[in-house]
Amino acid sequence: MSARRSDGSGIVVIGLGRFGCHLAGALTRMDREVLAIDRDPDQVQRFSTQLGRVVQADATEEGALRQLGVTGFGRAVVAIGASVEASVLTVLALVELGLPQIWARATSQKHAKILSSVGAHHVIFPEAETGDRVAHLIVSRLLDFIEFDDDFAIATVRVPQSLVGRTLLDLRPDERYGVRVIGAKVPGERFRYASDDTELPQGGVLVVEGGIEQVQRFAGRR
Repeated sequence: MSARRSDGSGIVVIGLGRFGCHLAGALTRMDREVLAIDRDPDQVQRFSTQLGRVVQADATEEGALRQLGVTGFGRAVVAIGASVEASVLTVLALVELGLPQIWARATSQKHAKILSSVGAHHVIFPEAETGDRVAHLIVSRLLDFIEFDDDFAIATVRVPQSLVGRTLLDLRPDERYGVRVIGAKVPGERFRYASDDTELPQGGVLVVEGGIEQVQRFAGRR
């Protein structure tokens, strides 16, 4: 079986334990193409009707991942928790395949250091992260994301290049994004609450609030 897309927009989720299945489900509900992989045939069978594409394979094998067309996906999440060795070998295989973004689950600080050292771009701790929250972070340029109910979130995002040097007052007429900037962090300075004359700095970070879709759209602005 091979991947249907080669534009890099899909996401591979490897490991269908509790965290992996919740993450894959959240991404599927967000209408993202997901390829879910697990070596356990029982897990594959269990989620075959809930997720779009679920395959049985040993993700520690670079050849198996290549055969599945993983190189056509832009992001991969290694959600394996039962075996540190398997998670590290899977990250190594993805690095060898040149995946642009590799997220990996860690079960300890030591495990996290190993994952980072072998090439994982983002390390997550499922005990402190929900599948829905990680899904939002993976598919956007958000730095952090907190969802309060079905349609409200607070997030941190880097200042879009197109907005550098403008003030919040300048942005008032532009309500396409439907978010409110409530704070700003300039490199080397303390966080400050935003006012109309707050200038959006190069390399700065904004704290914004609004509907989930609006926050995502603002985060994607260039």
